Order: sequence, then C-alpha cells, then structure tokens
Amino acid sequence: MRSYQQNLDKFAARGVSVVAVSVDAVDVTRKHCEKQGFTFTFLSDAKAEVIRRYDLLHAGGFGGADIARPAEFLLDANGKVLWLNLTEDYKVRSKADEIFKVMDGLAASSKP
Repeated sequence: MRSYQQNLDKFAARGVSVVAVSVDAVDVTRKHCEKQGFTFTFLSDAKAEVIRRYDLLHAGGFGGADIARPAEFLLDANGKVLWLNLTEDYKVRSKADEIFKVMDGLAASSKP
C-alpha cells in the first residue's frame, strides 16, 4: 500500500482512484492512515457488509477477529471487475508497478 501512496500521481494520470477498504472501525482506520501517511481514500467496513459481498471475510485474524482477506481489484467506471488478485497472506500485496502492467495489458487487449 505504500507503493500505491508513492505513485498516486501516476494512478491519477491514468484516471484511476485508489481506494482501500478495511474491516477495522473508523477510528482504528483513521489512526492507521495517519501513522502510515496514507492520503488516498480508506473506507471502514466495520460490519463487513462490502467485504462479505466480495467474499473476502476471513476469520482468524489477530485475537480471532474477522479480517478482510487481502485482495486488489481493478473496476471500470460501472463497477465491473476487470482484474482481481487474491492472496492468503495479508503482508503480500501487488506493487503499484505490477498494477500498472496489468492496466497496460487491459488497455492493449481492449483496442481493436
């Protein structure tokens, strides 16, 4: 997620908004963003309604709490999922450069 923060200008230049969703409460999410220096949109889904909708709820987090399974999505303007990356390790995320390669591939494949 740090690489997303460091590349927000590159995402914006591509017309992409970076949004994170956490199962943590609003105050926990806010403190985390402040501590990490995240300035992109970080939403709290404390009731895990959206997280459940995308089948990302994972029991057995810290202290047995429910956590969101790590995932990255690229959505089009209509909310259609164009690309999805799921992992079981909450410490592993795609780097911004990897996301840009996926975006380039999607753009190339959509050209006639």
